[in-house]
Amino acid sequence: MIRKALWLSATSVFLALLTPAGHAADRVVNVFNWSDYIDSSIIDDFTKKTGIKVVYDTFDSNEILETKLLAGGSGYDVVVPSGNFLARQIQAGVFQKLDKSKLPNLSNMWDTVTERTAKYDPGNEYSVNYMWGTVGIGYNTKKVQAALGTDKIDSWDAFFNPDSLAKLKDCGVYVLDSPSDILPAALKYLGLDPNSTSPDDIAKAEEALLKIRPYIRKFHSSEYINALANGDICLAVGWSGDVFQARNRAVEAKQGVEIGYSVPKEGAQMWFDQMAIPADAPHVAEALEFINYMMTPEVIAKSSNYVLYANGNKASQQFVDKALLDDPSVYPDAATLQKLYTVQPYDPKTQRIITRSWTKIVTGQ
Repeated sequence: MIRKALWLSATSVFLALLTPAGHAADRVVNVFNWSDYIDSSIIDDFTKKTGIKVVYDTFDSNEILETKLLAGGSGYDVVVPSGNFLARQIQAGVFQKLDKSKLPNLSNMWDTVTERTAKYDPGNEYSVNYMWGTVGIGYNTKKVQAALGTDKIDSWDAFFNPDSLAKLKDCGVYVLDSPSDILPAALKYLGLDPNSTSPDDIAKAEEALLKIRPYIRKFHSSEYINALANGDICLAVGWSGDVFQARNRAVEAKQGVEIGYSVPKEGAQMWFDQMAIPADAPHVAEALEFINYMMTPEVIAKSSNYVLYANGNKASQQFVDKALLDDPSVYPDAATLQKLYTVQPYDPKTQRIITRSWTKIVTGQ
């Protein structure tokens, strides 16, 4: 028995010596990101380059991610919350400060973006920008022309005015299932501060949305992409890059569907999705390698070219498709940037009011 034990021990040591250090099976990074938000070849290339296996899960709302983070023990190493959620989560202690010495590609970041993301993450100590964009109106130009007599939407009035939206009911309207995106837009349309936490102001936004609720077919944060692309709906309030994906899919399908996107003249929200590492992440070294790799100019440009969003990496712009870089609805000009607002995180009391209000809006009751 002793000889057998010694033989097994020796065999184990021998096999261990044959296993290369850093083998993919030994190193892993668990990533939790938005659905349909990366070119999968980037993940394959990262594993080939580093030997780190990527376990990649997706979500389609900040609320889902936040629930997992606040519960603790999520098992994720890299997560991608939006800026206003990130700020609240930093205060709750769910993230760890980044070891910037392990992130040399931070030198590629764009100060225009990092100055704004610092509103959520002072000094950008906990996060790195992945993508950014706007909340606006995607629409089927032909169906909108038939219903409203114009093939161009440039105002929130097309959505928040009950008379206008009623004309679009039959051809289909989808809206983001995201109170932190839709309620500020309603406030802006009403001439109020999109960052207002006043219960009276929130009630006014709720009232405006309840007036148009009968004309909204569905609240969902990803299904509107295919619905627009297939011609199943005529209008969606959504994230800019998703609408551009719908537009490209419609072109590829060659069914005559034409999709437009509007940053309404009254102003629209500028949002940021930030890569961060949970405080209890099991693979911190691998997480840092993953984030640094994503900030390689050619890599993050490849991601932008796939998801059709702008990124916060200035050095990547030489690799971003020219049509994307020159599109002011993706990379806004100075005049458009001035019309964009950011949304502050809600305090717990306001969040409860927002949640109750949103439930009432979505259910229509």
